[in-house]
Amino acid sequence: MAWIELLIAGILETVWATTLKLSQGFHKTNFAIYTIVAMVGSFWLLARAIRSLPLGLAYPVWTGIGAVGTIIVGVIFFGDKLSPLTWGFVVLLLIGIVGIKLTV
Repeated sequence: MAWIELLIAGILETVWATTLKLSQGFHKTNFAIYTIVAMVGSFWLLARAIRSLPLGLAYPVWTGIGAVGTIIVGVIFFGDKLSPLTWGFVVLLLIGIVGIKLTV
């Protein structure tokens, strides 16, 4: 269950980062509200997950899910351009996240 909570917390991290951009510095109220709700949900689920998972494992996985998710959202929805080398590092990040999960 802790791993599912951690996965959802990471996805919510991607959501709040995305809605933070869409809020234009908290000037668009609806996106600002979505940002705050997603942040609270993400932190709450992370807090639940670290009750049974080691902090040194859960936190990097949480941030990794959020980082990779945000990169993908940036490319798909905001037209961010990444070099092939950057994509290589994204793949390494994914390998690290999966590796951490597999070795616990």
